Amino acid sequence: MPDAKSSHMIDITGKAPSLRTAVAEAHVRLSAEARQALAAGTLPKGRAEEVARVAGVMAAKQCSALIPFCHPIVINYAEVEIVPTEQGVRVRATTRAHASTGVEMEALTAVTVAALTLYDMCKALDPGATIEQVRVLSKRGGKSGDWGEEPGGTA
Repeated sequence: MPDAKSSHMIDITGKAPSLRTAVAEAHVRLSAEARQALAAGTLPKGRAEEVARVAGVMAAKQCSALIPFCHPIVINYAEVEIVPTEQGVRVRATTRAHASTGVEMEALTAVTVAALTLYDMCKALDPGATIEQVRVLSKRGGKSGDWGEEPGGTA
């Protein structure tokens, strides 16, 4: 067993699997020109929304390969939504698994990679685009119960 000062993976051996759900979001702030091209599907690299959605889902499934102490879990569901806003787009990811640990990191990884993909596809028109407010909105399941900013803490 590692001492309290050393970095280590948490032992979840004794935790019973249960249904876990997490919702995370990020905002990508874009110039008016980039927002218009994104909406029209005329970005130099093509239709960014679909590429970003696929990138986010793929990232959720690879989370443990990117985050050193994140447990590898089978993701049963991952969805990435991209919604236009007045300042750019809101990226929202929902992840679900029947596991012994939560899926917040997978949801955060999904929105972050989807936002990075949007940035990559929009940067020719807006190199000053920003990725902001990456956060977990809610989580359900597990020993610590439900938590969230959404009504009832539900996803």
